[in-house]
Amino acid sequence: MNQNYEKRNFLILGFIIFFCFSFSVSEAQEQMSPTIMLQKADEARGNAEGIQWDISMDSIESGRKQHRKLRVVARGYNSLADTLAPANVKGQKLLMHDRNMWFAKPGLSKSVPISPRQKLMGNAANGDIASTNYAGDYKIINTEDGQYNGEPCLVMDLQAIDSRATYDRIKYWVSKEHVVGLKAEFFTVSGKMFKTATFEYKNSVTINDNPREFISKMVINSAVIKDDVTVIEYSKPLIRKVADAVFNLNLLTK
Repeated sequence: MNQNYEKRNFLILGFIIFFCFSFSVSEAQEQMSPTIMLQKADEARGNAEGIQWDISMDSIESGRKQHRKLRVVARGYNSLADTLAPANVKGQKLLMHDRNMWFAKPGLSKSVPISPRQKLMGNAANGDIASTNYAGDYKIINTEDGQYNGEPCLVMDLQAIDSRATYDRIKYWVSKEHVVGLKAEFFTVSGKMFKTATFEYKNSVTINDNPREFISKMVINSAVIKDDVTVIEYSKPLIRKVADAVFNLNLLTK
């Protein structure tokens, strides 16, 4: 009898602890400002104090298939993408530093300034593979509650505050529970949607001693041509120290 009584009390205590913990987490997330949520979502897409990951890209554009592999090293908003394959583009590099971007390749004596908005491959722009800095590049002009795949989200209407931002305007679904971006719609200055993206987070990294979901997949669909799709898969995320020299423009073609 006493054993049953103690077991029942133990179960009740466990339920109370679980309920209080769940409530405190939920309450903390509800109180998180949209700006902080956007910053947290950026972390899950590469904006951290020293991180590296690999990218595998596959695209279909007007029936043409392309494939590319890259390694990205980032610190905050600065990032360097080094192309690993295929052989005809191996060694090409994209450097993002202070919102400016440059391109370099073997045999080129001097790096070339480019725009993050320029197409890299398929539906992906150069800026899509760099460290994400929506919190710094955009202002939140409106928010509303919404859902994506049944998951409660805060839907943010983002407007670029810098002409060097990859997109003019983004509608962004950020999960209230996980604080990661789940879906994005991209618009021109005139307000026309030209592509959408969805995101998955099956990778994990530790940021500031806290385990954090990290992006594993981004699927970009054209809003104009239905069958055009680009899939970007992320693997081997690794928190590491990144030296200043990695982002030194003078060393890009060395």
